[in-house]
Amino acid sequence: MTRHMTEPLLTVSDLRISYRNALRTGIAVDGLSFSIAPGESLALVGESGCGKSTTALSILRLLPGETEIEGSILFEGKNLATASESEMEKIRGNDIGIVFQEPQTTLNPVYRVGWQIGEVLRRHLKISAREARERTLELLRIVALPDVERIIDAFPHELSGGQRQRIVIAMAIALKPKLLVADEPTTALDVSIRRQILELIDRLRRELNMAVLLISHDLPLVSQWTDRAVVIHHGQVMDTLASRDLFRNAKHTYTQGLIGASLRLDDDRSCNQHRLAEVSVTRQSDGSFNYELRRPNPPATPLPVAEPRQHGLAVNDLVVRYDRRTAVDGVSFNIPKGRTLGIVGESGSGKSTVARAIIGLVRPESGAVSLDGVRLTRFSGTALRSHRKRIQMIFQDPFASLNPRHTVQRILDGVLVANGISDRLERQGRIASSLDHVGLPQTAAGRHPHEFSGGQRQRIAIARALILRPEFVLCDEPTSALDVSVQAQILNLLADLKQELGLSYLFISHDLAVVRFIADDVIVMRNGRIVEQGSSIWTAPSTEYARALLAAAA
Repeated sequence: MTRHMTEPLLTVSDLRISYRNALRTGIAVDGLSFSIAPGESLALVGESGCGKSTTALSILRLLPGETEIEGSILFEGKNLATASESEMEKIRGNDIGIVFQEPQTTLNPVYRVGWQIGEVLRRHLKISAREARERTLELLRIVALPDVERIIDAFPHELSGGQRQRIVIAMAIALKPKLLVADEPTTALDVSIRRQILELIDRLRRELNMAVLLISHDLPLVSQWTDRAVVIHHGQVMDTLASRDLFRNAKHTYTQGLIGASLRLDDDRSCNQHRLAEVSVTRQSDGSFNYELRRPNPPATPLPVAEPRQHGLAVNDLVVRYDRRTAVDGVSFNIPKGRTLGIVGESGSGKSTVARAIIGLVRPESGAVSLDGVRLTRFSGTALRSHRKRIQMIFQDPFASLNPRHTVQRILDGVLVANGISDRLERQGRIASSLDHVGLPQTAAGRHPHEFSGGQRQRIAIARALILRPEFVLCDEPTSALDVSVQAQILNLLADLKQELGLSYLFISHDLAVVRFIADDVIVMRNGRIVEQGSSIWTAPSTEYARALLAAAA
């Protein structure tokens, strides 16, 4: 990446955005200023609710009604903040393209992708249907899609997530815009597909001399793929610096906190010896914010490491099939007590199916799951329930796994009642203890899930998993939906609980850096099979697939 010194293509000055509608009220962006030169890649960095996406949408004037925009958004000298709708219709797609985070919601499911790309061309250019088809095929080749003659006539659901995102990019660059706004374009993608998409956007930027505004919360990604970074919080600029200097020259406490909470693949810190930095943000009486950086220390006396032969959780030759498709094919591993095993692999590799088979949510066709030598796959119904107390699960999306109509008290109490704990005082004590363990106040018990932040909801999910005092906890992507600072808090919490309570974890994630930090050992899965196992993967992977995963994540 190189710093561009030409005249700015886009200049945002003192941007202030206020919502005044039934869904949202308040200031989303407060005095934001930045500029982008032709061919430059600029990142807007920050966590959920900081104003990144609101800023992106304001550039194309796609914000909902009753939204007030103050300040200026100058694009080639024209103020988009005051432009008419007819003027914006000429600019959208033609001069400024946009790529959203989730292609499945961007593409119309009832139209073939060729028709949808062609619609962009036909709307702005006076060309025939045949010319639009030829140009669409050319665009599909530009975004490096295979078998374009088939894909042009495919429906979105017939394509993979990575292919759908390439389709959306093809639509965004169809008219060779001068600015591409990419709003979290890789968040929902596997690590290898993510790298391909970022390489594609960077190649198009250089070939078309197109400026890119990348919206992201991923600091390692930003440091590698953009020229400059603007770090924002509560709609205000915290730092503006060259992206390559993010991890060494950040000045603001908030930025330093994000950096301390971020994990990179070349980071050899382990949760057994370290904790991630946490940044605390509090609002002052005058409306300003105070930022405090915390560097937690691990417990002084960590639990002794279990011997490899000590009883624990054992999975032997596990096979799971869905209809005629084999999802898990002969998987075997052991997790000694007090240890964490990480599972990595791309979507569809069988990671989550293994966890669901262990806890009994799916029935394996063959193989065995044993706990301290007792074969759990022999049991069902009441017999299995007595053993299931010892193994609990934390899911990826806490909002989807918590009943929105129940209070936290009722959610946690229901788990205890269902597992035969009839004494009300004992249940109250366990609820209080579980909330305390996950760092939530006792007043949280009377509130509903929607009243909490994403990180707090995940703490509730962890409290629910701990309330039966299990020995093993299955963590299925427990931090993938969280901001980096909240992710750090949850990883620190899981590490502390492991040492304080002697827990063992099976930790599933597509984020290799997170697994390297949290896990004692790791297995790599592909197409339902284990292709590599052992912590040596981080320094000397033995398979081509593992090497490719590491290269994509680097």
